Amino acid sequence: MKTATKTTRLLGLAFLLQFITSLSSGVFFKSAWFVPEDMSATMLKMAANPGLVRANILVDMLTALGVTFLGVMLYLTLRKQNEKIALTALGFYILEVALLAVSRMETFALLRFSQAYVATGQPAELLLLGQVAYEAMDFAGNTLHMLAFCLGAIMFYFLLDRARIVPRWMSLWGLVTVFPLLVGTLSQMFGYTIPFLFYLPYVPFELVLGVWILVKGIPEIPAVQGFNVMTPVVPS
Repeated sequence: MKTATKTTRLLGLAFLLQFITSLSSGVFFKSAWFVPEDMSATMLKMAANPGLVRANILVDMLTALGVTFLGVMLYLTLRKQNEKIALTALGFYILEVALLAVSRMETFALLRFSQAYVATGQPAELLLLGQVAYEAMDFAGNTLHMLAFCLGAIMFYFLLDRARIVPRWMSLWGLVTVFPLLVGTLSQMFGYTIPFLFYLPYVPFELVLGVWILVKGIPEIPAVQGFNVMTPVVPS
């Protein structure tokens, strides 16, 4: 099987970059300054560790770059399947990046509120402002950000499945497990939180797919004439 070496490396690296930066931000950085259900303790920790919070913002900006890079590479790889679907999916990824960037502005505002909160003797007014800033950050950076990601990922993974450039079990893994993320995101918008175990099947997908693409390579995808969702395209 002839592989597109440059595309293989870039697409594989894009998946790995996205996995590493998003995992680092959510698991390592945020957990170091955020105290669940206690905004006062959160603000005290943020004020005591401003460098850590700024590093978290920087890593999230790298995540945004990674999402952009991944979206562009998926578009370039899959547009021959259906350019309109691929372009729409890329649009959702760009929207995801914009929402993530907006949410980091709220993170910086929360940091400044936290510093003022400590410096002025922890007044209730600043605690309220901090709570509002955090909720705005969380809604834009988690809920709306994930909604945009899920919609774009469903389209990209559908095209990935039709293209047959990776094993079908792998493309279906991504396509099937992204739906619980969508359901959980929609439920979150209406105030219902679904346990993290519901999302767990998707977590290693980007890592596994990125490594597989780097190791195995991907075939060139021929242009599809008269796209039909019922007929898969098998590379010759």
